[in-house]
Amino acid sequence: MKVAALQMTSSMSCADNLQQAVDLLHEAAQLGAQLAVLPEYFCLMGQRDTDKLLIQEPFGAGPIQDRMAQAAQSLGLWIVAGSLPLSLTLEGHSPQVYNSSLAFNPQGQCVARYDKMHLFQFKTDTEHYDERRSLQEGPEPTLFEMQDASGECWRIGMSICYDLRFPELYRFYAQAGADLLLVPSAFTRTTGQAHWETLLKARAIENMAYVVAPAQSGAHDNGRHTHGHTMLIDPWGVVLAQKETGVGVVMAEFSRAVLTQQRGQLPALRHRRL
Repeated sequence: MKVAALQMTSSMSCADNLQQAVDLLHEAAQLGAQLAVLPEYFCLMGQRDTDKLLIQEPFGAGPIQDRMAQAAQSLGLWIVAGSLPLSLTLEGHSPQVYNSSLAFNPQGQCVARYDKMHLFQFKTDTEHYDERRSLQEGPEPTLFEMQDASGECWRIGMSICYDLRFPELYRFYAQAGADLLLVPSAFTRTTGQAHWETLLKARAIENMAYVVAPAQSGAHDNGRHTHGHTMLIDPWGVVLAQKETGVGVVMAEFSRAVLTQQRGQLPALRHRRL
């Protein structure tokens, strides 16, 4: 199965970001991708944490969700919209939102929703982030299943960015039979340089699963710098493809035969004692 991870440098214009995302999805489809995953905050990197409240949508309705559903249907592509702000209620505007990742099938239907469970906090002399100002923690993990072009079924565990630091989430997915782990992200340049690749490889190796990690990259309009280095990693911890900086599509082919072989050679998942 060909999988695409899309790297972006999202701006403070939701309309511009949506157009860039759709352009990248078209490119991924033309390259033969069956699954394409966008990064965290693909739709907006605002000036303030609270800017995302201005573009929030109730689940199931809104221009961002509609654009992703239309793209999935027109391209015949599985799409995971890395993250977008969803209102806490179906009535619409709320003082906090969920940072939500949505999976759309090739018919344009939303088949899975994951609300980010772990909210980022980081403080140095020059940087300060606290997602709790505008976000509500998600309640639970989410998996979904997709069939590739050959009819092979893949079980996929969803996560977002800071979740990567909490291995118990990914072990839950492994115990539930996940073959792929998704980590759409907007890692800061500081934390990304220190930990991004190490954590991604660890999650792949310890759970014997493929990892798809699309990222935000570079200098954004709001002054924030993100790490980039979008990666696709196999269950042995090998980076199959990556893009260090800039905007673009990163492609790799995932193999059920390779996954089965590697899990058979090193059956660590069956040796758990806790």
